[in-house]
Amino acid sequence: MRENDVLRRAFAMPLTSPAYSPGPYRFVDREYLIITYRTDPAKLRAIVPEPLEFDEREALVKYEFIRMPDSNGFGDYTESGQVIPVSFRGRKGGYTHCMFLNDEGPIAGGRELWGFPKKLAQPTLRTEIDTLIGTLDYGPLRVATGTMGYKHREVELAHVNAALNEPNFLLKIIPHVDGSPRICELVEYHLEDIVLKGAWTGPAALALTPHALAPVAELPVLEIVSAVHIRADLTLGLGKVVHDYLQQPIRRSLRANERALVF
Repeated sequence: MRENDVLRRAFAMPLTSPAYSPGPYRFVDREYLIITYRTDPAKLRAIVPEPLEFDEREALVKYEFIRMPDSNGFGDYTESGQVIPVSFRGRKGGYTHCMFLNDEGPIAGGRELWGFPKKLAQPTLRTEIDTLIGTLDYGPLRVATGTMGYKHREVELAHVNAALNEPNFLLKIIPHVDGSPRICELVEYHLEDIVLKGAWTGPAALALTPHALAPVAELPVLEIVSAVHIRADLTLGLGKVVHDYLQQPIRRSLRANERALVF
């Protein structure tokens, strides 16, 4: 294979059989269960990367279960994870802290293109009689269970649409061949061409179980604030870099023994 052929075909890995297709990535009948809860602000402080900021008076987390039965290139899959409400230079949005899903294509594509923090696991979202149920299993262990009363009340669509149109932020990390970071960037992306088909709320509960490799319980549930069930069609827009950590001076506090050497 000639060099020009390599460059022409170099969209994703593996070269001759990429793990995912080129976009655009359109989702039809995408279904969300989002449970917003209050957590320990000290835990958020240790997780949210600068220059993102969060409201320490609220200390909110959105736990999401998302069912995607019809998505271009990615097929039929489900994911689950935590999104933290943040602000970046005065603009409100969401920082995706962790995601777990059951499909190789969007795991590879999400990590390589945008920087989504995706890992392989087994999430589900289903309706069981009068209850919307979301679960997340990592291996044989259940690490998250979310429930909401099914369509108890409709939610104002303008409010939901405004939230879906807010910017989303990701920390993209790609290592060099020597193990050092080659890419370390804050990425912004948006959901596009949203067709909101409905939104509902009801009583909700969320249980998180500690796990070494799926540490969703490290942001403990102190109080359920709200829950929403959404159905929509949308396109996952590609991202842009809004902050490059490798181009910024590294700021760190001096340890005690280092301070002793400063005159």
